[in-house]
Amino acid sequence: MRLFQKRVRALLLVLTASFCLPAVAASASTLDTVKQRGKLVCGVSTGILGFSISDDKGKWSGFDVDFCRAVASAIFGDPEKVDYVPLAADQRFDALKSGKVDLLSRNSTWAFSNEVEQGLNFAGVTYYDGQGLLVPKSRKATSGLELDGSKVCVKAGTTTEANVTDYFKQNHMKFEAVRFEQLPDILKAYEAGDCNVISSDVSQLHANRLELKKPNDHVILADVISKEPLGPVVRQGDDQWLNLVKWVNFAMLNAEELGITKGNVEEAKKSQKPSVRRFVGSEGDLGKHLGLSPDWAVVIIKNVGNYGESLERNVGKKSKLNIARGLNQLWTMGGIQYAPPLR
Repeated sequence: MRLFQKRVRALLLVLTASFCLPAVAASASTLDTVKQRGKLVCGVSTGILGFSISDDKGKWSGFDVDFCRAVASAIFGDPEKVDYVPLAADQRFDALKSGKVDLLSRNSTWAFSNEVEQGLNFAGVTYYDGQGLLVPKSRKATSGLELDGSKVCVKAGTTTEANVTDYFKQNHMKFEAVRFEQLPDILKAYEAGDCNVISSDVSQLHANRLELKKPNDHVILADVISKEPLGPVVRQGDDQWLNLVKWVNFAMLNAEELGITKGNVEEAKKSQKPSVRRFVGSEGDLGKHLGLSPDWAVVIIKNVGNYGESLERNVGKKSKLNIARGLNQLWTMGGIQYAPPLR
């Protein structure tokens, strides 16, 4: 009997250990996996001007791509150590959950359905957006309230249709949703007259407008019909990885607040200001807590630039899109972009 009891206890210990192992492995595995692989695998869009788009040589660029490059810079010191995986809207979350990508940086809205229901974590807001309405100038519409009876082109697999439905319903208007999987199909249908409104995030509408045959014949109405806080997404269960991705975003914002740019980051290393010294790694041990080198934030700015530099270069006044910063201005300049301090 005593031998039997010992064997039972031993079996229980083995079973307990086997159940605990996945939780332990999942708690800190992503960074280790990325380091062992030697590159970051980043999920991006299939092509949105200003955010993530590849050229004919396969080189990716854009605001969301810059964030992938910033994370790679923090880990490896090299912004090029990234493999980009283009994902359609209805593929993105499954690709992340399955481990196909380490990080999703793909115009994803931080919403209950996208976080809690999907079992994922958003690591902050990199771009405050809102859903808008693109219409032909010939309609002479000045407000979305004049669009009763419209046919609205929307992208399948997104919250776009639900937002349009809410907007038209609460304003007692009728509409017909025309759904497509791919953006080129939306543009083609719109120009063919199969729909007379395109609804998407305002930032995407700026890109859509430029891709039309006669961009100046179309206008984005002033109406913003939803909140669309966009940001990077990671799997749940790995706090170290969530913290790393989150603080890469905050580091870029803090750099802009501190006046640290791609051009003066080396000079910033000589600063005696405590906040700058913490940023450059001269004081404190911030990098160690993230599993990174002391100069991780410096390397991000050297390779990618601060938040404002990346934003303006890709979607702002220095880009083809020429979108005003608006809410994405720093809180000190009238916007709502605000990062916790690095201390």
